[in-house]
Amino acid sequence: MEIYCGLTFENVTEEDVEILTTIMKRAFDEDARIHLGDEAGGPPGYDNGEFIRKWYLNSDADAYKVLQDGVMIGAVNVFHQKEHEYYLGNMFTDSAYHDKGLGTIIWHFVEQKYADARIWRTETPGFSKRNHHFYINKCGFNVVRIDNPKDRYEESYILEKLM
Repeated sequence: MEIYCGLTFENVTEEDVEILTTIMKRAFDEDARIHLGDEAGGPPGYDNGEFIRKWYLNSDADAYKVLQDGVMIGAVNVFHQKEHEYYLGNMFTDSAYHDKGLGTIIWHFVEQKYADARIWRTETPGFSKRNHHFYINKCGFNVVRIDNPKDRYEESYILEKLM
C-alpha cells in the first residue's frame, strides 16, 4: 500500500475484479455517450471482467487499484518496456469522480513511482477528446501518430512523453 496526495494505491487482486469492472464500465460508457452518442462502449471485456483479468492480473503489468477515503475509485496499470521505457496501459476513474483532478494525481503518482523513466508511451481512442486534453495538457504527452484516422470507432492516438 502506498499513499500519495490523499489517494491510496494497492495491488489489484482477484477480489477487486467485480468492482473495478463496474467502475470501468461506468467510466467508458460515459465517454461513449459524451463523444459518440452511444449508450455503451469500451475495449473487449471492459464490461464483464475479462479486461481487468487479462491486463491487470494475468499480464506483466504493475497494476494498482486507487482508493479515496477507503472507497475504490479507479485503477492504473503500467508495463515495463525496455530499460527506462514504460507504457501506461490503462488508467480510469469512476465517472462520479471525473473532473476533480484525481486523474492528474494518479498520473503524478505513476511518474514518481517510476522516476527512472526516460520515455512514457500510451494510446487513447481518437474520439475521446477529454482524454486528449488530459494526456496532452495535464500530463505532458505528445501525439506521435494517429492509427486508423477518421474511423469513428477505431481511430487511436499514439502518445509519448520524453522525461
